[in-house]
Amino acid sequence: MDVLLLGTGASDGVPNAWCTCPTCAEARTSGAIRTNTSVLVDDVLLLDCGPEAPRQAQRAGRDLCGVRTVLITHAHDDHLDPSFLMHRGWVNERPLQMVGPAPAIARCVDWLAPEQLVVTLTTVTAGDGLTVDGYRVLVLPATHHARGEAVLYAVEHEGRRLLYATDTGPWQPRALELLAGWRFDLVLLEQTFGDAVPPMTGHHTFTSFGAAVDDLRGIGAVDAATRVIGVHLSHSNPLLAELTARMAGMDAEVHPDLTLLQV
Repeated sequence: MDVLLLGTGASDGVPNAWCTCPTCAEARTSGAIRTNTSVLVDDVLLLDCGPEAPRQAQRAGRDLCGVRTVLITHAHDDHLDPSFLMHRGWVNERPLQMVGPAPAIARCVDWLAPEQLVVTLTTVTAGDGLTVDGYRVLVLPATHHARGEAVLYAVEHEGRRLLYATDTGPWQPRALELLAGWRFDLVLLEQTFGDAVPPMTGHHTFTSFGAAVDDLRGIGAVDAATRVIGVHLSHSNPLLAELTARMAGMDAEVHPDLTLLQV
């Protein structure tokens, strides 16, 4: 399983164009820009598609022509910019399946021409399981304040397993129950706020991130061989060297946009 991190940033990215804090200044000076979190798996499965994702794929030397399924976590703009459906419809007539909770799927409808029958809209809710193009997908409940339901995804293909967990705060008990029996090779877990106090419970800090990883270890979903990577990073986090060191202290990694992870 090849996992390309198209973006690793929070909704406003890093740097925030309106901010001169040390983290934003460092990113601006170094050119280490983080765009909205999105992941391309094996060039056929896309997890979240915010406004930057198509351009990021091209910066990585990829196209999205082979994508057959898009898994959307929730309806917030940084995770779903449905205008890509119109742009795709101008040039690509291959079948595509959009999967997501009801509010996200509803946002897609206005961007599809009536004759654009090659795009299938599939509504899911936490607890659902489905198979798309040979990938087994389990839909998990997120702890997040969205326009309606927000979900996370566990994905399995040819014996390899990925957990895509953004946006979310501490696990809902049902999420851990649904993950019973799953052991992951790769966990992409959001860590938005660093040492800051989130305005709501729908995102992680350093402390809650570490607790969430411990919860996964407690049920056997994470072990010594699992790679845990922080995504959905914002400028509330410290400078890169400190961020990297503190995440490493929790056996977690930090990577820039366009990093290719081979599972």
